[in-house]
Amino acid sequence: MADDLGYGDLSCYDGWIKTPNIDSIAANGIRFTDYHSNGNVCSPTRAALMTGLYQQKVGIPFVVVAAEKNKAHFTGLQDIENTWPEVMRAGGYATGIFGKWHLGYYPQYNPVRHGFDQFVGYVSGNIDFISHIDQAGNADWWHDHKLTSEEGYSTHLITRHAVRFIEQHANKRPFFIYVPHEAPHYPYQGPGDKADRTVGGEFNNHGSREDKKEAYREMVVEMDVGIGEILNCLRRHQITDNTIVVFCSDNGATSLGSNGELRGTKGTNFEGGHRVPCVVQWPAGFPKGRINHQLAMGMDWMPTALGIAGLSEHAGRTTDGDDLTKRIREKQEVIERTVVWNGNTIRRGNWKLMLPQKQLKEISLFNLHEDLAEQTNVAVKYPDIVKQLIMELAAINAENKAVATAQPTSAPK
Repeated sequence: MADDLGYGDLSCYDGWIKTPNIDSIAANGIRFTDYHSNGNVCSPTRAALMTGLYQQKVGIPFVVVAAEKNKAHFTGLQDIENTWPEVMRAGGYATGIFGKWHLGYYPQYNPVRHGFDQFVGYVSGNIDFISHIDQAGNADWWHDHKLTSEEGYSTHLITRHAVRFIEQHANKRPFFIYVPHEAPHYPYQGPGDKADRTVGGEFNNHGSREDKKEAYREMVVEMDVGIGEILNCLRRHQITDNTIVVFCSDNGATSLGSNGELRGTKGTNFEGGHRVPCVVQWPAGFPKGRINHQLAMGMDWMPTALGIAGLSEHAGRTTDGDDLTKRIREKQEVIERTVVWNGNTIRRGNWKLMLPQKQLKEISLFNLHEDLAEQTNVAVKYPDIVKQLIMELAAINAENKAVATAQPTSAPK
């Protein structure tokens, strides 16, 4: 999974950055055109991905922040949640995560407490790619529970550890590996750049816009090269055919990247904030070279994977996500479903309703089939649809709130 990668960044989406390895996943499998992150920022999407639930139910509807003066710093993935890796591990799979966690800073939130056998990476929202210092000035590179000093460009380290994990388990034990890359999230640093943060130092983000944009491109290219190494490792061990590979982004791009024709950026509920690239391959189980127009969400991957692995009955709480297997394998009419974002945006079929929120002062209704760029508010024209969607949104919000996991407002003990 990429971090802050836009719908118009990748070459397989007619984007401006050449990404031959990610493109190969699309060529050998499926490219989604209507795939969405659960959140328009990092932590909520990851909470939904790991649990198959709306992030509101997990108690993580917002970013887990680095600054201790903010109560959101104390939020994290609680032990009560039944996670995707926990179910996979119980089913006999080796489980590993290499990269960004961002679901809690405290020891009880560490990935190894939530189903992963091995963790190498960082727990915050972003680190210096070279010095591995987080936004609050803290060292943030971990091997399981141990804070570790390891030299190297973070994208390269993530790839190296992911490949090593596959080599340890290929043809010996089934494995589930989660590779949440840092690229292309800020700080915008290519592999040849110098460290920009020091322990105890303040956050900075130096460089001109042109320099940052070029670094953004480099970061995506380096990530793509790393994905190529992972794919080569699967081929080397002759396990490509029986391995499902999914690539997506956690939310839309900032203004440095491209969301194509979509309105909005990361942090907004316009399509540019959450409609993101997603490609998947499974040579033994999925068609090759197909474009899929089904509405899909990040929370769908847990029930999809558990269904394929025969582990659905161990999912715990009924997931909010759908099993996408049939929608990927078969050419079907687009299935109408209802999904929400941030408690203030709802979509049913092609109708999308947004309540007043950031960068939007009035209730807005868009017909995405006719107006994907969300330029024409038709709320006045269709008052009955507005009324229905507001009622549906309220009902879903009430359900999510009723079962939401409680979060601490101070340092957990």
